[in-house]
Amino acid sequence: MRQTGIAIVGAGVIGRTHADAIRATPGVRLAGIVEPGPGAQAFAQAQDCPLFASMDGLIAARPDGVILATPNETHAPLAVQLLKAGIPVLVEKPLAATSSEAASILEASAATGTPVLTGHHRRYNPRILKARALAHDLRFGHLVMGTVLCALKKPASYFDAAWRKRPGSGGPMLINMIHEIDLLRFLFGEVATVSATHSNAERGFEVEDTAGAILSFEKGGIVTLSVSDAAAAPWAWDIAANENPGRFPAHPVPTHFFCGSDGAFSLPDLTFWSHPGEKAWTESMEARDESVDDSDAYEAQIAHFADVIAGKAAPRCSALDGARNIAVIEAIRASAESGSTVKLDPGRPPVAPDMNVPKEAIHEQRA
Repeated sequence: MRQTGIAIVGAGVIGRTHADAIRATPGVRLAGIVEPGPGAQAFAQAQDCPLFASMDGLIAARPDGVILATPNETHAPLAVQLLKAGIPVLVEKPLAATSSEAASILEASAATGTPVLTGHHRRYNPRILKARALAHDLRFGHLVMGTVLCALKKPASYFDAAWRKRPGSGGPMLINMIHEIDLLRFLFGEVATVSATHSNAERGFEVEDTAGAILSFEKGGIVTLSVSDAAAAPWAWDIAANENPGRFPAHPVPTHFFCGSDGAFSLPDLTFWSHPGEKAWTESMEARDESVDDSDAYEAQIAHFADVIAGKAAPRCSALDGARNIAVIEAIRASAESGSTVKLDPGRPPVAPDMNVPKEAIHEQRA
């Protein structure tokens, strides 16, 4: 049986995670790597795949699909280049650095009829899929309020990659908070308004190290969202959900709390709370374990990408989803800077002019 050949641009931490997922997923193979950084040749040899010196060389080889795992500001120009060549692409989160850059990807995808998958891998995690079912369960009712915590301590060495502290590409809003935005949209629909604040007081970088937002949703409900990469705490999905056991420890603590009109649940433990009788604060509630068997979300994402390439499935997290996530982040940033509540514009962001990206930027490691 023919295997789907998927190449990777960028062999940093997340690029290597995708390489592991490709190796573990039946029906796909690693078709090549673009990585100008040190150690690239040895990595390609270990993966038993060709190393391409440039994007032009990769495109000439005509892989079935490409994963972009490069610094955030390179996503849009590289994705547009691949789409114009008619090659389906999985773009690691965030889809682009700005809404206007994201719009250029949407335009190129529409013009060529070539699909784009945004790399929000949590949509493939069985715990998130169960949470989505619970969010639409009659026992939950409708969303009233929620709290999401993302507090983790990134070491100083993490910021050796300059882009991680560069405005427009770094900071926990684009690197971490955007995952939470996608999760909230996946569970509860579109965001209507945001009110936010942010700070760089802990690290003193040009980008924020801490941010908080209050989000209201078009279908109702309010969620508070806090994120920091300078806070020493276990309350973050990355270090609580055991998605990356070789990279992060797993702390058995809840990090996401959602309260409905009739019940409530937490993540990643998937404990569901409800009243057995009258729904009143004077009555005891019962906790029910709704946990599911775990499986690798990255491998499931690769299998789905292969189906998208083959025309068997529509992207579970589309380019439009990626663009809307960025629009929410930009609204949060605008609110934090203005001190005012920002209403989300449901329209598509404007199209950006052509962009160029230096080749040396490809090898900078992603989060």
